[in-house]
Amino acid sequence: MSVEPMRRLATVLDLPVEDERRPYEIVAGMIVEKASPTFEHGEAQGAAAAHARRFGGGPGGGGPVGWWIAVEVDVELEPHELYRPDVAGWRRDRTPERPAGWPVRIRPDWVCEILSPSTAARDLGPKLRTYHHHGVEHVWIVDPEHRTLTVYRHGNEGYVVARVAGADEVMVVEPFDGLPLQVGVLFGVEEDAPTGHPRGGTGR
Repeated sequence: MSVEPMRRLATVLDLPVEDERRPYEIVAGMIVEKASPTFEHGEAQGAAAAHARRFGGGPGGGGPVGWWIAVEVDVELEPHELYRPDVAGWRRDRTPERPAGWPVRIRPDWVCEILSPSTAARDLGPKLRTYHHHGVEHVWIVDPEHRTLTVYRHGNEGYVVARVAGADEVMVVEPFDGLPLQVGVLFGVEEDAPTGHPRGGTGR
């Protein structure tokens, strides 16, 4: 009986240097390419980052704790797990110095992943399990197709669903306490500046 050789697990040293501008991740030791973003994906990513940056603290910030917020930064959680979250955040009280270098090796306190058909299985499967294993406190899953935001909170045995919200809801969403989020802005619904209520439209 033949025995198949064990697959060699990839690390950052195996990433294709000739395609350094293309978005790669390493998931369970396999190099995978992130999907090319759609307009809807970019819109959701920008809105999530803008909301989180309201809590940045420091000059121009307003958060009582303060956050470092980054878009599409490579984060190495362990040698064979290198992810590029759509948006990630680090609490400044836990990480006083701004994360630096490539890849970042300080685990985030919050990540936001925007689903696409080609990456949803990874985002909701092995990546979510690895985020939990390394103590990422909160994960947002934004689903542009179904126009929902699912908020996961770290629990002892796995992530607990803290909230599932649709595009027509306005609420305070952990871990960003204090300022409400009009969930629809993740999906292109515009807000009225004075009231924060949606004007309508989908941006599609």
